[in-house]
Amino acid sequence: MKTTITPRVRNLVLLLLAVTGMLFAGAGTASAHAALTGSDPSSGVVVDKAPTQISLTFSEKVATNNDSLRVLDPKGKRVDVGKPSNISGTTYAIQVRSGLPDGTYTVAWQVVSADSHPVAGAFTFSVGAPSKTTVSVSDQDVGGGLVGGLYGFGRYMSYAGFIVMVGGAAFILACWQRGAGVRALQRLVVSGWFSLTAATLWLLLLRGSYTTSGKFGDIFDLNLLGQVLQTKTGAALVSRLLLLAAAALFIAVLFGAYDKREDEEKRDLTFGLAIGGGVVASGLAASWALAEHASTGLQPGIAMPVDVVHLLAVAMWLGGLSALLVALYRAPADNLVGRPAVQNFSRIAFGSVLALVATGIYQSWRQLGSWSAFTDTGYGQLLLVKIGLVALLVGIASISRRWTARLAETAEASATVVEERAPEKEKAHASASTKTADAGATASAAASASSATTAAEAGVASATTSTKAGVAGSTASAEADSDGTASAKGTDSEGPGDSKRAAQLARQQTAVDTARQKRLRDADPVRFGLRRSVLAEAAVAVVVLAVTTALTTTEPGRTEEDAKAAKASSSSAATSSSGALTLDMSFDTGGTDGKGVIRLDLDPARVGGNEMHVYVQRPNGRAFDVPEVKVAFTLAAKKIGPLPVTPDRIATGHWAANGIQIPMAGDWKISVTVRTSDIDQTTVDKNAQIG
Repeated sequence: MKTTITPRVRNLVLLLLAVTGMLFAGAGTASAHAALTGSDPSSGVVVDKAPTQISLTFSEKVATNNDSLRVLDPKGKRVDVGKPSNISGTTYAIQVRSGLPDGTYTVAWQVVSADSHPVAGAFTFSVGAPSKTTVSVSDQDVGGGLVGGLYGFGRYMSYAGFIVMVGGAAFILACWQRGAGVRALQRLVVSGWFSLTAATLWLLLLRGSYTTSGKFGDIFDLNLLGQVLQTKTGAALVSRLLLLAAAALFIAVLFGAYDKREDEEKRDLTFGLAIGGGVVASGLAASWALAEHASTGLQPGIAMPVDVVHLLAVAMWLGGLSALLVALYRAPADNLVGRPAVQNFSRIAFGSVLALVATGIYQSWRQLGSWSAFTDTGYGQLLLVKIGLVALLVGIASISRRWTARLAETAEASATVVEERAPEKEKAHASASTKTADAGATASAAASASSATTAAEAGVASATTSTKAGVAGSTASAEADSDGTASAKGTDSEGPGDSKRAAQLARQQTAVDTARQKRLRDADPVRFGLRRSVLAEAAVAVVVLAVTTALTTTEPGRTEEDAKAAKASSSSAATSSSGALTLDMSFDTGGTDGKGVIRLDLDPARVGGNEMHVYVQRPNGRAFDVPEVKVAFTLAAKKIGPLPVTPDRIATGHWAANGIQIPMAGDWKISVTVRTSDIDQTTVDKNAQIG
C-alpha cells in the first residue's frame, strides 16, 4: 500500500524542525562544566620572583593533552616546557623556563571536563611589574562553531533514536502485541535504531575536533580519532555501538519470529524479549550516565543509576507516545489499536511520569544546590522551561486519558447493542471476530453509523466496485486482440495503452483503499479526539527533548556559582589608590549548610598597621551567621608566620580587626578558617601582594 503523508502530519514535522532549529540556533557555544577555582600565581597578581611552574585548580578532574596548558610571554611566545601533569586531586601544573624576565604573562588552557565537555580560558600575571602584551585573554571559543552545532545535533538525534527505539519496542511488547505486524510501527522502531547508530558514529568522528581545534577538516583525522577512543567518552560511544548490535538482534526477532507466532505462543517469547531488551536498553542508557553529568560531582554512585532510570522512563513515556501516535494514524483499518492497548499504555505512562518526577527532583537538587540557582543560572532557567513543558505535557495527557475512558464506555455500549440485535449464530461469529480483531472501535463505528457515514461507506464501496469492474474490463480488453481473437492470452507482453490503463486503475484502487481506511479510522469521534490529543502530546514531547538536550550541554548551576566565586577570588588585587586589598574565597565545611563565600578587605594593605574586615556570605549573597572566624598571615619566602588574627564579630556575617601589623612586603598567604557548626570547619587561603 502506498504511504501518504497527511497535511496535518506534514505541518507537525515542519513545526518540530523549526522549533528544534530555534533551540539550537539560540544555544550558542556549549558551556563548559569544569570551572577554574584557583591558580598559582593568581590571576592579575604581581610577583617579585618568577615562578618555576604554573598550577591550575579546577572544580573537577579534567583530561589534558600536550597543548592543554600554555604560558605565553608578552610577545606571544611560549615559555612553558614539558607536558601538563596532575600534581594533586584536581590541580594540574606545567613547568616554565627559569629566569623569566619582568613583564606580563598569559596562561591559557583548554581541557575536557569529567562530564565530557570542553572548557577553555585564560588569565594574566606579572613578574616584577605589569607590561603591555600582544596576547588576548578573552575566553576561547571552544565547543562552538560549525563543529559544535553538528555535535549538538548529533546528541539530539541520539536521544531521539534511543527514545523511539526503546519506547516503540516496549509499546508493542507491553501494550499491543499485534502491532508487531503493523508496517508503520516496524518502520518507526527500525528508524530509531538507525538514527541512534548513525548519530553515535557521527559523534565518534566529531569528538576529536569538538574537544580540540574545532575545525571541520579535523573530523576525519585518524590521530584524533585514536585519542578519542582512549577517553571515557570514546569508550562509552564504542560500547553503545556494541549494544546496538545486540539491539538489532532483538528487533529482528520482534518483527520476525515473534510476529509470526500465535497469541498463545507469544507468552514465553514476550518474557524473554522483555528481559533481554530491558538489559540492552539499560546498557544503552548507562552509556550516557557513565560519561556525562551523572559521572562527576556529588554522589556519582547514586546519580548514575538514577540517570539510567530517568532515561528509561523518558523512553517508555515519550517513545511509547510516538508509537501510539503512529498506530492511531497509520495502522490499517482492519487492525486498529484497541481500547486495551491504549489503557495499558496509559498506566505505563503514569508510572513513567512518577519515576521522572522522583528522579528529576534528585537531579535538580544535585545540579543546582540552591533555590537562587533556578533564576540566577542558565541551567536553572532552562530547567524551569523544561518543568513548564512537562507540566503542559501532563495536562494534555490527562485529556488523552479522558478520551481513553470514553473509548472504553463506547466500546462497552457498542458490544451491548450488538449482542441485543444480532441473531444467535451471528453472536458467536461476532464474539470470535472480536477476539482476533479487537473490534472495540470498529464495532463502535459500525453500531453507531449515522446516515452520513452509511452514505460515505456506500460511496467508497461503489467506487471500489467500479474500479474492480474497470480492472476486469481492462483485463478482458487486453485478452482480446484488435481483430477480435483471443490471442492476447498467448502473448508475453501487453500494449502500451493497456499498461498505462492498468497502472492508472491500480492507483485509483490504492487511493480508494486509502480513503476507505481513513474513513473507517475517522468514523468514531472518540477515537478521532484521542488521535488529536496524542498528536498534541507528541508535539510538546519533541520540544521537551530539545530542551533536555540543551541542558546536557549547559553548565550546572552549582558549577556556575562556584565559578563566579572563583573568578572573583582569582581577580583579587589592590583596587584603590590607598592600596586597599579585597579577596574573595569560596568555602565548604562539608556540613548540610556549609557552603559560602568569604570577602576579606585589608586597608591599606601595606607594611605596618592595617584594618581588616571579613564578610561571610551564603552563595546567594546573604549574610552567613557563622560562630567563628580566624585569619592567619604567612610569608613563606622569608619564613615569617603564620601570624594569627582573631577578628571581633561586628554583625551577622561581619567580622573586623584593627592594628594588624604586616612586618615586610611580599607575596603573603592569607588563610581564613571558618566554623559553621560545632564540628564543621574548613580553612581556605589565597596569596596576595602586600606592601
